[in-house]
Amino acid sequence: MPLQPVHRRSVPDEVFDQVLGEVVAGRFGAGEALPSERRLAEVLGVSRPAVREALQRMAQTRLLEVRHGGATTVRDFQRYAGLDLLPTLLVRDGSVDLAVARSVVEARLLIGPGVAALAAQRRTPGLIDRLAEVVDAYDACDEAVETQRLALGYWDLVVDAADSVTFRLLFNSLRAAYEPALAVLAPLLGSEPGRAGAYRVLTAAIGEGDPDTTRAAAERVLRTSTDALLTALDAVEAR
Repeated sequence: MPLQPVHRRSVPDEVFDQVLGEVVAGRFGAGEALPSERRLAEVLGVSRPAVREALQRMAQTRLLEVRHGGATTVRDFQRYAGLDLLPTLLVRDGSVDLAVARSVVEARLLIGPGVAALAAQRRTPGLIDRLAEVVDAYDACDEAVETQRLALGYWDLVVDAADSVTFRLLFNSLRAAYEPALAVLAPLLGSEPGRAGAYRVLTAAIGEGDPDTTRAAAERVLRTSTDALLTALDAVEAR
């Protein structure tokens, strides 16, 4: 078992992270029984209550099935886990999982236009001015990671305007997964010439309140970076 002793004994977070990492990596397979609390506590060098708390947290995220008086078994995370697991899947052991990165990029392209269309229908006073300010900052920025942070800020405003709790939670999960990988992903996009202009077209479409035009404008905005990222990810995988 490649688990390592835990040194922050008063906090079960590291226990949770290590066991989760083993589950995600497949070293604890779906349907497999975990070692006992006593055995895990021995291997990790922590108290049984710390292990118990970590396993309870994993059970709450539907990654484990705990039977009273019986074994604690691993569930198939691809069938039972929620989007809160996405950041853990994307960046593991300090490296970006390229397959997960591709799925995040593809999801952004599919979801973004629908969110923008809702924003056009439900826009509030002052939204267009705020969006325009972000686009101006984006246009003036020449640092790759900061440029992508500004793009995320733009979409944060769009999601707010869409006034959909489901889209908000989806965006939060995608952003939580995407942000830690920005240092790796942002340089792959290059300078993206003309993209600020595409954002201005999208902003104008939202301001006009036309959901169909907005959807098409959002697709154009996202398509450029999606194609660039997918091409770059394919090249990295080929190497």
